[in-house]
Amino acid sequence: MPNNSPEFEEILEYLYSRLPVFQLQGKAAFNYKLEKTYQFLDYLGNPHQKLKYVHVAGTNGKGSVSHMISSVMQEAGYQVGLYTSPHLKSFTERIKINGKEIGEAFVVDWVNKHKSYIEELKPSFFEATVAMSLDYFHQSKVDLVVLEVGMGGRLDSTNVVSPELSVITNISYDHAAYLGDTLEKIAFEKAGIIKQTTPVVIGETQPEIEGLFRTIAKEKSSPIYFADQIIGESLTTDLKGSYQLKNTKTVHAALKCMKEKGWEISDENIKHGIAHTVNNTGLKGRWQQLSENPKIICDTGHNEAGIAYLMDQIKKEAEGNMYFVMGFVQEKALENIFKLFPKDGFYYFCGGQNSRLASPSSLIALAETNGLKATTVEDVNKGIVVAKSKAKGNDFIFVGGSTFVVAEIEGI
Repeated sequence: MPNNSPEFEEILEYLYSRLPVFQLQGKAAFNYKLEKTYQFLDYLGNPHQKLKYVHVAGTNGKGSVSHMISSVMQEAGYQVGLYTSPHLKSFTERIKINGKEIGEAFVVDWVNKHKSYIEELKPSFFEATVAMSLDYFHQSKVDLVVLEVGMGGRLDSTNVVSPELSVITNISYDHAAYLGDTLEKIAFEKAGIIKQTTPVVIGETQPEIEGLFRTIAKEKSSPIYFADQIIGESLTTDLKGSYQLKNTKTVHAALKCMKEKGWEISDENIKHGIAHTVNNTGLKGRWQQLSENPKIICDTGHNEAGIAYLMDQIKKEAEGNMYFVMGFVQEKALENIFKLFPKDGFYYFCGGQNSRLASPSSLIALAETNGLKATTVEDVNKGIVVAKSKAKGNDFIFVGGSTFVVAEIEGI
């Protein structure tokens, strides 16, 4: 875990203990409104109105796409602020400029300076973090902010900006309790980031919701582009995983739009930036290899569509036996997810420090229902040790199921 200063740890404890935190509490911390974000930013002097943005939403891939766009714009010589969530190891991962995380001292000073207003307004953790990031980017005089939506889009705290470009990666079932139980309802929420006369790039053409996106874009006189309709070949990226092939097309289409708006970006910037995303931005947990013999891969994919992509790739890459060390958040549609797991794998289910994670015993029950060979382990790191003790050189170990599980892996 990160070696944080005592002052920084104290401030984080204050934020986590005093403010509702969706990452820790789930629905109890959910505030799907914009009023407090606007109020906080107004109190700060509206720093968000003095910045330029690429706003990124979607069910899967929005974090990878955000990091790729940031990497390319860095290659083009711009100072780029990047806001993403949640973090894996340290809070400071959420807020970066050209790959460098926000300093602990800034976080400490900022919270102390505005503590009385925080006490008065009582924002959620996410609302306070968004306000902090936009204030930081303004003070740092960045050229562009790549802003990843937390959840949904229409009423997400990030949706207070007027971007240069909106990007929606794809739509699948996730957070149904908040966004809706059909693709159309979820797409409507994501489409909330489409702004008047502002171009929007949709990563994937999905026939059942393509018309909805086109209708909303037309109502707002916003040019709309479907990446898979205008970009042919995928570009090479150091973000591994076959699902990244779609993401590179989304990024390529987004950057073409940015060029048309006058941003100076060369073809070489695009190729080199996408190819060196991890190095430029420090992104972790996307098909990240932890060991070669046996091959151990971790990934933060955690909903039905994301797990489906991962299972397809695992089946292509696994040569010997397959071992899975996994834990899941309780509110996910686990019945559907468990149906995707290979019957010939060996499963080690764990909980973790986050209270939203499902109990290993409940996961065992689902595994038995689906005919899976499974047992429980104390935590993810114990699970990795046990799986390695069973695996041979050509076997495959996958670690994931939840971002919170990947976050507890030692050494990444």
